[in-house]
Amino acid sequence: MPEFSWRPANDATSEDLEAVFDAGGARKCRCQALKAPGWIWRDTTQEERDASLAEQAGCGTSGPTSGLIGYVDGEAAGWVAVEPRESYPRIWARQKSWMRRDPDLEGVWSVTCFVVRKGFRRQGLMYELAAATVEYGGQVGARVLEGYPTEPVPGKTVIWDEASVGLLQVFLAAGYAVEASPTLRRRVVRHRLGAFS
Repeated sequence: MPEFSWRPANDATSEDLEAVFDAGGARKCRCQALKAPGWIWRDTTQEERDASLAEQAGCGTSGPTSGLIGYVDGEAAGWVAVEPRESYPRIWARQKSWMRRDPDLEGVWSVTCFVVRKGFRRQGLMYELAAATVEYGGQVGARVLEGYPTEPVPGKTVIWDEASVGLLQVFLAAGYAVEASPTLRRRVVRHRLGAFS
């Protein structure tokens, strides 16, 4: 059985980060959809998104960082974005009010994006990455982890762009619970960590 491990991106190398994103389906977005102002493709260049991801990930630094890198047998294979919710300005600027639940609640960390390299897909890596967010959340003192996954319509194929936010069953397997179902396919899920009232 392949061995899975993970580490915060600031504890990884920039080469590991690039290996995931260059062959992971997020080559253009670079995990900036909830960070870049305006409409991402119109208002930012590819070079700006590349630089933003590198800065946010903080590879080889003492942190902070914007996500976790997952490894299969020591090879960088996937990514999950997890940061304090306030790190995502477009959560607050977008028209989708369902992404702004309990705006005054402190200690909420958002899990917004999954990337899995070609060659490592359909092996359960997204499940491993979702479980890693729970372990990491406990380490960094998050009170609540929050995700915005999609729940595929039965019998319908899920394309990468839809799956990039995570699939509902993946979050549920990691101990998250559904908080809201704002649209036919989108869910808001949360995992409460530590003391929470």
